[in-house]
Amino acid sequence: MFLALRPAQWTKNLIVFAALIFGQRLLDAGSVLRAVVAFTAFCALSGVVYLVNDIVDRDADREHPLKRHRPIAAGDLAVGTATVAAAVLLALALGAAVWLGVPFLLHAAGYVALQLAYSLVLKRQVILDVLSIALGFVIRASAGGAAVQVPVSQWLLVCTILLALFLALAKRRHEITLLGDDAARHRAILGEYTPYLVDQMISVVSASTIMGYAFYTVSSDTVERFGTSWLGLTLPFPLYGIFRYLYLVHRRSQGGSPTELLLADRPLLLCVALWGATTIALIYHPWTFAR
Repeated sequence: MFLALRPAQWTKNLIVFAALIFGQRLLDAGSVLRAVVAFTAFCALSGVVYLVNDIVDRDADREHPLKRHRPIAAGDLAVGTATVAAAVLLALALGAAVWLGVPFLLHAAGYVALQLAYSLVLKRQVILDVLSIALGFVIRASAGGAAVQVPVSQWLLVCTILLALFLALAKRRHEITLLGDDAARHRAILGEYTPYLVDQMISVVSASTIMGYAFYTVSSDTVERFGTSWLGLTLPFPLYGIFRYLYLVHRRSQGGSPTELLLADRPLLLCVALWGATTIALIYHPWTFAR
């Protein structure tokens, strides 16, 4: 059961803490508690989605070289047991969402609806499949703001959807190259993509991500909010991170699981850690509160 919930994938929910950090609530204990509850709720909701997805796709997963080892597809976890577990997790997550307030509850319900729509319909629609994945990250980021009761910057949402699109497209490319001519047989939607088409999309999205982040860090609103014009100095971190990820996708044939890749590749993990530490240091520097 624990493996079926894919705990390694829970790192995707860390985006919930973005509003806590950029909303300057990191030093407020009450806001930190609410953000932790929100993160836990989304981990439970993610588990529900993974269980439902694996139940629906169990026959197709058995034909996949990697997914056939998932507990439901492998027969190690009964469908009935997984269904009951999904219902219990959903009830617990929605209970936590109610405690966090109606705005967060609406985000949680919207996330579940989107993921169910993806599992049943959207993942079979070209382009809409990767867009729906990216929107899931946007909902998480916005839900983090609802949890700590701070407005979420539109720039944060723009950067979130672009970066999520980048990762989703890189995953599609990995699947296509891994499965080769059998890609469409394992998942029909993969037959709608080619490595060249996905590479073109990745080029557009990666450039847009860098430009969006650059504009955000140097915009007058950002400088006024955080009391510093130095956030632009963090630009080398996303530049290196994206280039490193592209290197791993193209030269190491990785990228099938962004979260596992992040945890396994030390240079990439170090880059993210340094970016986070530098950003927090700049935002929460005493000069910021001396205005």
